[in-house]
This record gives sequence, C-alpha cells and structure tokens, in this order.
Amino acid sequence: MHLLIDGYGGENETLADPEFLRRFLDSYPSSIGMTKISDPSVMYYEAPRPEDSGVSGFVIIAESHISVHTFPQRSYINIDIFSCKSFDSQRALEDVKSHFRLHRAKSWVVERGLENYDPQLAMPGLAAARFSGVGDG
Repeated sequence: MHLLIDGYGGENETLADPEFLRRFLDSYPSSIGMTKISDPSVMYYEAPRPEDSGVSGFVIIAESHISVHTFPQRSYINIDIFSCKSFDSQRALEDVKSHFRLHRAKSWVVERGLENYDPQLAMPGLAAARFSGVGDG
C-alpha cells in the first residue's frame, strides 16, 4: 500500500524545522503498526530559488519507507508512506494533517504488492502468472 499526500497551508516555521520532521519520522512508524529499522535521515536543502528550498526526510521501516519533502515558502508538504503491509490510510492522512497543521490535503492510495505480503497468496506459480500478464483480464 502506498499513501501519497500533498498537504497545503502548513506553518512555514514548522515546515522549515529539520528537528520537527526528525521527531515525526522517528516516532510515527510505530503509531501505524510499522517497525522502524533505521534512524531518520533529515536534511535541509537550500535551492537556487528560495521557494524550492525545504526539508527532506526519510526513514526505512521493515515494511518499506516513509518520506517527506517540505517547501516552507509555499506552505506545502508531500509525504509518501509505502508499506507492503496494509494500514489505515484514512487515519494516517488525519494524523499527518494534524501533526503538520495542514489546512487541506489531497491524497491517493495505490495498492502495491499487498498480494505478496500473505505467503499463501505469494506462491511462485501465481507470481509468474502475474508477471506474464496471465489472469490480468
């Protein structure tokens, strides 16, 4: 499952704060039932055009990763939560909106690879058939 979020209206000071983002990436995985397996990597990028500057962060979870990119001068943030394990995407969206104090957000959920999370479904014959296009109607 891949949740993609475009958030608007966040506070510029918050979106420009690498420590605020680091704390989010450090604590958030466990709140949605994921297992953090790396410390967050967070850095500030100063772009040639100030409106393109911001903070980017990434944390690896056993189930995949969470990445965040902020654009403080635009009051904009984008977040990807990618997991081979299903999670409550609506709750995650509400968590993100609350944490980053967003006025509005657009989101998309892309179902990716979930059939392979269940060993019963991830049988070699099934995977080969899916790659060849057999059974994809």
